[in-house]
Amino acid sequence: MITKAAYDTLKAMQISSWQDELRNTIRDPNELLRQLGISPLTVALAKKSLQTFPLRVPVNFVARMQKNNIDDPLLQQVLPLSNEESNVAGFLQDPLDELNKQTTAGVLHKYHGRALLVTTGVCAIHCRYCFRRHFPYTEENASKQNWQDAVKYIAQDHTITEVILSGGDPLALHDEKLADLIMLLEEIPHLRRLRIHTRMPVIIPSRITDPLLSKLTETRLKTVMVVHVNHPNEIDNQAALALKKLSQAHLSVLNQSVLLKKVNDRMEPLLELSERLCD
Repeated sequence: MITKAAYDTLKAMQISSWQDELRNTIRDPNELLRQLGISPLTVALAKKSLQTFPLRVPVNFVARMQKNNIDDPLLQQVLPLSNEESNVAGFLQDPLDELNKQTTAGVLHKYHGRALLVTTGVCAIHCRYCFRRHFPYTEENASKQNWQDAVKYIAQDHTITEVILSGGDPLALHDEKLADLIMLLEEIPHLRRLRIHTRMPVIIPSRITDPLLSKLTETRLKTVMVVHVNHPNEIDNQAALALKKLSQAHLSVLNQSVLLKKVNDRMEPLLELSERLCD
């Protein structure tokens, strides 16, 4: 059972709208560095790539970063450094060949039994390693036509038993829009599972509200929440409470980490991360 103190903390988190937190972001790399006590003059920042994939990091995530430490593992995930603009043999803008696996707008069907819906291009945070940073979200989005083309494709393929909601971040959608999509999906008889890939429970923990949990638990589809945490320092008290709230709502909660140099490429942070996630 969640304690009364933990519940009160979650309620306090929800007083400030998660949409407000989504908007309350730092967009200027120099400002980010200054807030951390790091001189922008000591860092070679990317310039060209910022035009197409700008910095975006919520203020509450910056608060978890270590001051005066350019090697902070959270800062390293979001800081646009000049080396990301290097030309490297074998590197591709679409490394997973997703555009060639697209069947209709925003529907990626790469594997037997499951399909992925690109629900939105909006993310709470811009991770510099994102493999969809060049994805044409405006043109290729499953929300076009109010999900009709995407749902029609899935309904016609009886081999599909699982739908993955991705993006961007599907929890950046408003509750009503997300509920409309879930309702359409659960009407497809051969679907069994709904998988949601998101960073929101950790980046903006206030997104995990009671109304959202109700919408996720009322569906007949088995709902699996796959969060994305790379380092234990990402899990502050609010994030830990949000993750606990997902589990106590009887949702299956998994984690997907990306192996990143100077972030989690040693045994110690990965072990600590596993321990924190299991608490």
